[in-house]
Amino acid sequence: MADRLTQLQDALDNQMTLMYATINYIKTRHPYADIPGQPSQAPEPVALPVINGTTSQPTSNGHSSQPNGPARGTEAAPTNDEQATRTGSPRPEQPSTFNAALHELARDLVLQEQQIEILINSLPGLGSSEESQTRRMRELEAELRVVEEERLQAEKKREAMIKRLGDVLTRTQRVT
Repeated sequence: MADRLTQLQDALDNQMTLMYATINYIKTRHPYADIPGQPSQAPEPVALPVINGTTSQPTSNGHSSQPNGPARGTEAAPTNDEQATRTGSPRPEQPSTFNAALHELARDLVLQEQQIEILINSLPGLGSSEESQTRRMRELEAELRVVEEERLQAEKKREAMIKRLGDVLTRTQRVT
């Protein structure tokens, strides 16, 4: 039973970790949505530096593109990932990626919950009344007394056998 309880505790710990990770993912990676009639709350795009008189424009992959490449001796504009690393907050996911990740996280939470249910259902005592559990405990106590009496008799028999063996060994030593 202790093994089942340990498994149950581990499963509950895993469930809490999954829940925390899911909430953290939702909080940090959710895509921004426009609400009709409301001003946008999405963060403003990062201003890109001016190089050689032209402003670099980000491409769809987040890298800056410049008409003739970066000028020698200057750095390219930081990517969105680099900017997220600098600010400490990850950038939002694309809606399709975010929804797929949510689906996977939800599936993991449900599977973990089902594992917890199986462990709970395998615990002894569920589905039986208090009287039947008390009766079963009395039966087990009676069995334990019988087994303990058998153990004590076997212990006495072992001690007697050791004494007899010791007597045989001492007589054998005298003959030689």
